[in-house]
Amino acid sequence: MIDFGLPDYPRSTARLAPSRPVVLCLSGHDPSGGAGLQADIEALLAQGCHAAPAVTALTVQDTVDVSDFRVLERDWVLAQAHAVIADMPVAAVKLGMLGSVEMVDTVLMIMDKLPGIPLICDPVLRAGGGGALGKQDVGFAMRERLFPGAVIATPNLPEARILAELPDGSADACAERLLAHIEHLLITGGHGDEPDAVHNRLYLRDGSVRTFTCPRLPGSYHGSGCTLASSLAGRLALGQDLIGAVQSALDYTWRTLRDAEQPGRGQFVPRRLPLDLG
Repeated sequence: MIDFGLPDYPRSTARLAPSRPVVLCLSGHDPSGGAGLQADIEALLAQGCHAAPAVTALTVQDTVDVSDFRVLERDWVLAQAHAVIADMPVAAVKLGMLGSVEMVDTVLMIMDKLPGIPLICDPVLRAGGGGALGKQDVGFAMRERLFPGAVIATPNLPEARILAELPDGSADACAERLLAHIEHLLITGGHGDEPDAVHNRLYLRDGSVRTFTCPRLPGSYHGSGCTLASSLAGRLALGQDLIGAVQSALDYTWRTLRDAEQPGRGQFVPRRLPLDLG
C-alpha cells in the first residue's frame, strides 16, 4: 500500500454537523463552467446546501455563445434522478436547461416520486449570447405542464415573452398571462432599458407585486440566471419564506456579478464562491 504521508487521524463514528439540505438539479452541462450545473453547484454551496446534479443535456458553448447541444436519453436522466431520490432526502428541485419536450415529460415523471417537494423552474431557452437551447415548443410545454406544479419560475424578460407568447410584451403583461399557469413568478430586469437600476418583479398569485431594485452593473454575464434560480432553490430548501428567499437570492446574485471575472473572450462569469475557501 502506498504511504502518502498523511497524519493518522482517529476515525469518528459521530457526525460533526447535521446534513445540509439536498437540492436536486436537473440541467445541462456547460463546459465553460459559467452556467448550467456548475453554476448550480457553486450557488448552492454558497447557500449552505448540497447540490445533487443530474445532467439533462450536453452543450458545446463558451463564454461567447452556444454552438450545439444534445439532450440525453430519458432513461439516463431518470436513472440519475432516481439514484439520488433513493439515497438522499431531497428538499427542493431546481430546473435549468431541458432542451426538449420529452425532457419536460421526464421531469414530470421524476416529480411524481417527490410529492410536496418545491419545484423551482428556471426556463432556460437561450444562452446569454443569444443561441437557442431548445425549440419554441419546449417553452410551451414547460408553461403548460411544469408551471402548474412549480412554486416559482424565474424568467428574464425575453424568456417571459417567449413563454407568454407576447413578443413585445411588458413584464406586467407577461405576468398576467403566465400567472394562470404558475403560483408565483419572478421576472428579472437585467434586460430592461433603465440605465442605472435593475427592477426585478415578483408577481404573486394573490395579485400583489413586489419590486426589488438594485444598481445596474456594467457588462454582460454568463450564468446569472442559473445563479439566481439555484440560490433561490437553496434558500427555499433551508426553509426561508418565499419573499425573504427571493430577496436573499437577488442580493447574493448581485454580489456575484459585482465580483465577476472574465476568464474567456466573452461574457463575465459570476464569482459564486469566495477566492479563499480555506
